[in-house]
Amino acid sequence: MYKLNVMTASAAYDTVADFLASMDPVRILELHAPDSMQQRLEELIEKEKETGLNKDEKDELDHYIVLERLIRLAKANAYLRLAKK
Repeated sequence: MYKLNVMTASAAYDTVADFLASMDPVRILELHAPDSMQQRLEELIEKEKETGLNKDEKDELDHYIVLERLIRLAKANAYLRLAKK
């Protein structure tokens, strides 16, 4: 019988964020979304509040949210790595 190794999405994000932060914590801390991406995210959030999103827009917003979480985790890990130096 095989034992499945199940990783939650949250644990997977933590693993990737830690890997990113280990590369160059200073560069991770400098990472930010381009203005056009930030504007699109704000448009989607506003539209979701006002009229709702269609399926494609909801999927797009969900992807932005996942990326934002990943970057926040990477930055948190980068801060920790720099603090240990």
